[in-house]
Amino acid sequence: MDSQNNLQKQRLTIRIGGGTLSFSTLTVGGERNGDIVFDPYSVRSGISMAANMREALKALPQLSGEYERVTVMADAPVLMVPQEIYNPAEAAMLYNYSFPDEAGKTIIGSALPQLNSIALFSMSKDLKQVIDEHFRTVRYNHVSAPVWLYLYQRSNIGARNKLFAYFHDKKIDVFCYGPNRFKYINTFDTTMPHDSLYFLLNVWKQLMLQAERDELHLAGDIPERDVIIEELKRYIQRVYTINPGSDFNRAPVTQIKGMPYDLMTLYVRGR
Repeated sequence: MDSQNNLQKQRLTIRIGGGTLSFSTLTVGGERNGDIVFDPYSVRSGISMAANMREALKALPQLSGEYERVTVMADAPVLMVPQEIYNPAEAAMLYNYSFPDEAGKTIIGSALPQLNSIALFSMSKDLKQVIDEHFRTVRYNHVSAPVWLYLYQRSNIGARNKLFAYFHDKKIDVFCYGPNRFKYINTFDTTMPHDSLYFLLNVWKQLMLQAERDELHLAGDIPERDVIIEELKRYIQRVYTINPGSDFNRAPVTQIKGMPYDLMTLYVRGR
């Protein structure tokens, strides 16, 4: 093996969505610098995600190697806590009070320093144990974290107020920003376009945004995109969809079939 190939390092990202699982590898250094391989995994619905992960780790040869960095991006209900009042000793109690259905799971805190926030989210104890036993060092993030951080940068362009909606895993994250913080953030479960319209317009009204001046930006896997946009434009003048190809200057990662917007953002903009 030549000295150039010795410089190659592999980074692995595991994305755990609502009933979905994927593995992405990034090569850093050597002739393959920047190469990304995206492998969606066919989840078996009759068993737990921990059991699916255990089977994937046994079945996929690429998961048996050593990785310089392993990142897990997990989708779960999220509680955003201001950094200045965050107390790790109280995190589980606070989260379980807000999401009682998540009781008994491991609570993970992920810092978002640009937004002065700690994102609390949950994961099955069995699933986290499977991952931690297989990989030496793992960093856990919420699946939407790269999107939140990138769109915060976009929110500072121009003088108009902006509301963002990220569609993923049969739900939408709806959020907007103040200076160095979230002004509003909530998540709604939805697969129907009319439900999405109801949630978006209700939040728009709640935040007292102006239909003629302010902006609504939509990203991700939007169900019945044309229907939703057409209906929204009946009430909001400035509705935009974020196109990863043009937004990320046609980066190769945006051409990978099936890759979620949050993974594209992670690879182009980082976490």
